Amino acid sequence: MTRKRAEELRLLIEKAAAGLPDADALEAAALFEAWQPDRDYLRGQRVRWAGCLYRLIPESHHSQADWPPSLVPSIWARVDKPDEEWPAWRQPLGTEDAYPAGAKVSHQGKHWVNSHGDGNVWEPGVFGWTEQN
Repeated sequence: MTRKRAEELRLLIEKAAAGLPDADALEAAALFEAWQPDRDYLRGQRVRWAGCLYRLIPESHHSQADWPPSLVPSIWARVDKPDEEWPAWRQPLGTEDAYPAGAKVSHQGKHWVNSHGDGNVWEPGVFGWTEQN
């Protein structure tokens, strides 16, 4: 296969991958490009970063080296399995990715439900979470 043909096929793959639902996109994360600094991205575009898949929230964004997806939840939303009942807890970075009331998480081998209300940024077991048996 020629380099030109490979590039044509890559564009077709990227176009097809863009239409995948999140659950399927997670299964085929290798189809998405790795996030890169100094690059233009469009709303809804998904990228791989630090072992996770992220989707761009605003209409467009020019990436910066000091703003990778994991550090700017107001720009990049992490794509998680939509049907996972007890996803692993992760520390919110601000109000954009804080947990809503009733959110369920797993943390340190236990299941927790957010009893604090919307905007919970605390770690389960410290404040604002009720352990489930």
